[in-house]
Amino acid sequence: MSVDKVKTYLQQWDRAKDVLEFPASSATVQLAAEALHVIPARIAKTLSFKGKEEKGILIVAAGDAKIDNAKFKRCFGLKAKMLTPEEVLAYTGHTVGGVCPFAIEDSRVECYLDVSLQRFATVYPAAGSSNSAIELTCDELERCCGANFAAWVDVCKAWQSEQ
Repeated sequence: MSVDKVKTYLQQWDRAKDVLEFPASSATVQLAAEALHVIPARIAKTLSFKGKEEKGILIVAAGDAKIDNAKFKRCFGLKAKMLTPEEVLAYTGHTVGGVCPFAIEDSRVECYLDVSLQRFATVYPAAGSSNSAIELTCDELERCCGANFAAWVDVCKAWQSEQ
């Protein structure tokens, strides 16, 4: 999926014009933070996991947060197992480095937002390519996840000391 498809999707909220594209890669938290001139924690990274019954689970978390395996298991009833790059593309339509919770047409994918994001007024998720992002409030991020949004969760660690 290209950034153009994400822009088309975001147009329903008049946000396509707000997608930022960079001349260099923003495929990692560090690269995105450098491109945006923000602290890495404000990058809303999207992590892709295998769910039950052939479902995909997307967790959007702050750039400084790490999945806490015990919390993940309590929340979802299974061990955290990341999708392969091929599975990520098949489930989300996005390639690794540009995965975001937008314009996902597969109803088997559920998108969860981690509470680690809520300490910021705005965050920067990718926008469908390895050199794009968009600035959103947490409410806007939730809304833009669309039909795939499932819930806010607390499945990360290592970020609380940054508050």
